[in-house]
Amino acid sequence: MPSLWITNARVIDPASKRDAVGDVFIRDGKFAASLSAADKKRAKKIDGKGLVACPGLVDIHVHFREPGQTHKETIATGSRAAAAGGFTTVVCMPNTSPPADNAGTIQFIQDAVERDAVVKVLPTGCITVGMKGQALAPIGSLKRAGVVAITDDGDCVQSNELMRRAIEYAKMFDLPVMDHCQDASMTQGAVMNEGVMSTRLGLRGWPNAAEDLIVARNVVLSEYTGGHIHCQHISSKFSIDIIRRAKSRGARITAEATPHHIALTDDALATYDTHFKMNPPLRTEDDRLAIIEGLRDGTLDCIGTDHAPHTDYEKDKEFDYAPNGILGLETALPVCLDVLVRRSKFKLPHLIDLMTRRAANILKLPAGTLAPGAAADLCLFDPAEKWKYDAKAGFSKSSNSPWTGQTMTGRVKVTIVDGRVVFQNGKIL
Repeated sequence: MPSLWITNARVIDPASKRDAVGDVFIRDGKFAASLSAADKKRAKKIDGKGLVACPGLVDIHVHFREPGQTHKETIATGSRAAAAGGFTTVVCMPNTSPPADNAGTIQFIQDAVERDAVVKVLPTGCITVGMKGQALAPIGSLKRAGVVAITDDGDCVQSNELMRRAIEYAKMFDLPVMDHCQDASMTQGAVMNEGVMSTRLGLRGWPNAAEDLIVARNVVLSEYTGGHIHCQHISSKFSIDIIRRAKSRGARITAEATPHHIALTDDALATYDTHFKMNPPLRTEDDRLAIIEGLRDGTLDCIGTDHAPHTDYEKDKEFDYAPNGILGLETALPVCLDVLVRRSKFKLPHLIDLMTRRAANILKLPAGTLAPGAAADLCLFDPAEKWKYDAKAGFSKSSNSPWTGQTMTGRVKVTIVDGRVVFQNGKIL
């Protein structure tokens, strides 16, 4: 493998508090402090002038649909979308067909990753058998099979007693529990946020209390058991307040926000466009601003895309019947640059921290740093380049994105995984 030498880039590495124009060196798939004169002569040089070089982005919440739903996405297509978005490590959810609730299915996923993936794809396992919320999955076996967390994402364990036992078992195996926070009894038939817009559109509303109650439940159980619970795709300002107060007491609670929840509100549903239908739903402007403030003050720990592919024919239905979810990997960076850096005045290193080191730390992943000796996973992007996003021309197998056809600012130019260039100037290599 040839050495790589990225020159004249703005190098941002939050783990080492580095933010300066300089060079990045890669040798034998690892970051290096420098290269010898002989290595420099042989190295492949990449001109980073005007670009930002940062650790490869980390997303701990994606849906790659394999096995069983490969008409929507595969590990091959999903990992290519990740590379195009600057992501070098992603964590895929277990709501596949069949669900990833046993070691055999995890092995199937890992075999597909080894064969087809261009970035690092790590599996999670189910909390309950079949994601039915009735009996615990074999957590120890899942851990030995290689899962990095357990979750029933897409569903929420409704039994507090079962959730307690899951957290206790997961703690024994040093596994975080990732939870999709939703009280199902309050959301039967609901398709969007409960509020003025749902009333105007005549659609069944989904109260943010359905999220808040489960977040509060998780705080209580985390403090009771000492286990680590990660609350996924937080959308409610009240949930953020609950998490903030829990963290002040030292609770082992972490949480994530999505690009779509920081960028959009339920006003976007005025035309019944199913590309804006998701779970949890888009909420109000007050909620959106609270999520941004939660990211600013550390209440929310990271950004996760909840990349959720669906086919055109699945989304092209009456609003009540269309599935929840949107694509996220190829647009996450430009959306976050726009909302957080340009409009909300976050410092660029803070955003990169939310999308690299802090995301990796939640699941204790060896990622999110440019430190010498670390795996050479790197994203090189132009923060100012304007480009038109066409979801149908993207790398995902699906095209269900609310941002298709829009002009984005900020574009990934190069993605490097273990010292190998996997994406450059719009092409998978």
